[in-house]
Amino acid sequence: MGVLTLNAEETSTLPPEKLFKLFVLHFDTLLPKVLPQVVKNVELISGDGGPGSIKKFNFVEGADWKYFKHRVDALDKENKIYNYTAIEGEGDANIPTIDHVSYETKVVGTPDGGSKSTVVIKFYPKPGAEIKEEQVKAGLEKEKGIFKALEAYALANPNAV
Repeated sequence: MGVLTLNAEETSTLPPEKLFKLFVLHFDTLLPKVLPQVVKNVELISGDGGPGSIKKFNFVEGADWKYFKHRVDALDKENKIYNYTAIEGEGDANIPTIDHVSYETKVVGTPDGGSKSTVVIKFYPKPGAEIKEEQVKAGLEKEKGIFKALEAYALANPNAV
């Protein structure tokens, strides 16, 4: 009944500065543009986008989620670190045993001029509940799909980010 911790890693031909802009600094505006069939919009509920801010992701009708909210925990542009916690959500993809999920993201350069994004994902169960890895695998696969869609958009539109 403890925290389930998973590690994810994605590589890209994009340089680290561009990847960080794509997935952190411009994510809120690019996500609905790149995936309009899934994401309706992203609202800044409170704050200025930095630590403590709350963002609400609204999805189109028929998507796995109606909405979810996340809180920005850390934003370090210089070291390309972005941490946030998914704190609330409603939709078919919601797993009732999960209380919240934290993401610790870091983007680093690779020797070939590209970049690598590493994410430590921690799933916190509700009191008395247990989270099994197979419960969250489908969501992680969808997150990989989002990564690839945004990366493809940036490669096709080099001046967009």
